[in-house]
Amino acid sequence: MPTPLRNHPITRSQNPADLLNAATRLFGGSVAASPLAELCDGDHELRGVAAHDFAVGYFASPLDVRVASAAGRNRGPYFINIGVSGAISASCGGLRATLDKATAGIANPGDIQELRPLRGQRSRFLGLRIDAALVDQEFAALTGRPPVSTVRFDFALDLAKPKGRAVRLLVRSLLEQLDSEDPLFQRAELQRSQLRCLVTALLLAQPHSHTGDLHDGPAPGYPRSLRAALAFIEANLTEHIGLDAIARAAGCSTRTLTSTFRDRLGLSPMSYVRNLRLDRIREDILASTDPVGAIAYRWGVAHLGRFAGQYRDRFAELPSDTAARR
Repeated sequence: MPTPLRNHPITRSQNPADLLNAATRLFGGSVAASPLAELCDGDHELRGVAAHDFAVGYFASPLDVRVASAAGRNRGPYFINIGVSGAISASCGGLRATLDKATAGIANPGDIQELRPLRGQRSRFLGLRIDAALVDQEFAALTGRPPVSTVRFDFALDLAKPKGRAVRLLVRSLLEQLDSEDPLFQRAELQRSQLRCLVTALLLAQPHSHTGDLHDGPAPGYPRSLRAALAFIEANLTEHIGLDAIARAAGCSTRTLTSTFRDRLGLSPMSYVRNLRLDRIREDILASTDPVGAIAYRWGVAHLGRFAGQYRDRFAELPSDTAARR
């Protein structure tokens, strides 16, 4: 691959702090990067492009870093790291992989990554940020409905296999568009169209928490009452939500609402609320240093003891175990 983003320099410095600050600017506060060890001397370079719902950066540095999505009520983005030259030892959520030209790493919203160039190399790699809303939109385009919870990809993506090669080709095509001096390829509409193709390829190529939904083929769209219920839940997830309030927002009886949820989503309305709240809490635990109890209360949890049991049932670990990996 030719040196990417050659027309988009951001920083080139002997000071590693310049690289960390530039990465924060590029990704718009959606990422916090910190060194894993003492800041090391050497050449640190970053080139990049940022748009409304994505950003891509070319990094060349021997620096070991920890990368975390910014905490908050909104979900953080996805990150894809792909080697250009050299190799990186990467860990994410207890999983490890060596990232190079043949293997990419996908970090989900709320994940914390640790990236270490092997043997002190000045590794070169691409970091691609994709907003969670775009993944949800492309999932809905494939299935006819939004995901009921956050799509969580497997960490290591094999770029040497046929499906992985398709992802790599789409990344290369996006970079060629960004590097082109043709004004047509600088139009945001074309760049976003290319990015949507890339996200669709990821959803079809890489195993994730909702892969089974894609195998079922396109599904009919949600009825108006269910769309209204889901929008109400999303908007009020940090508050106490009862079945009656959801039914009023949906404009139907609680019995009809429960039947619709079970038919379309396979679970009751309150189970959906609980699962979505637990997913958001887990994302914040992984991305924040706040106490687990404070995070849980922030998301509308009233009973911490009951919450811990529900969390363990959903994720096979206690909230404190998740926090210990931050």
